[in-house]
Amino acid sequence: MSIGKYEDLNDMQIDVLREVGNIGSGNATTALSSMVGKMIDIEVPRVEVLDFNDAINAVGGPEKVIAGILIRINGDIEGMIMFLFEQNLIALIEETFFGQAPKDIFSLSEAENSALNEMGNIMAGSYVNAIAQLAGMTIDIEVPVMTVDMLGAIMSVPAIEMGEMGDKLLFIDNNMIIDKTSIQSKMLLLPTIDSLDHLLERLGVA
Repeated sequence: MSIGKYEDLNDMQIDVLREVGNIGSGNATTALSSMVGKMIDIEVPRVEVLDFNDAINAVGGPEKVIAGILIRINGDIEGMIMFLFEQNLIALIEETFFGQAPKDIFSLSEAENSALNEMGNIMAGSYVNAIAQLAGMTIDIEVPVMTVDMLGAIMSVPAIEMGEMGDKLLFIDNNMIIDKTSIQSKMLLLPTIDSLDHLLERLGVA
């Protein structure tokens, strides 16, 4: 039976989506490790179905300043992926490419913005490829769009565009250890309801 909104997901379907999130997150972290040239130890990601407000609070609240990288997906699955990079992860990425961390993430240069976009693009590609292989699907990603702002403002874009489906999303919380430092990366997966139905069907839990 198809679902009409995220709230219709049953426990088995949520468990399968958690496993999809775990596999995709592992692939994305491997891509990050390759790009920054550092070993990354990753804890088992926390994957939950949350509403937008709970997701915002889980990241640190609506006034927390963060980099949001929004990537639209299409093909067999349509919707959005959003990476939320905290300032210590931004610093690591920029140090890797430019030798020093930015003094102000609100004033990133064009090259620094490009580096973050490329990182988001590669991580998203690794993530969706894992889902595509697992479900036997074709999924394409569009050019990422990055914004540095307060979290409440960043989250307003997917909340408005996906609002007709309900107020739920798949929230993936990664805790990584890089050079003995704990760094968190959050990812939001927001497929359309039709796409979610298709994915669940291909995974055998529709």
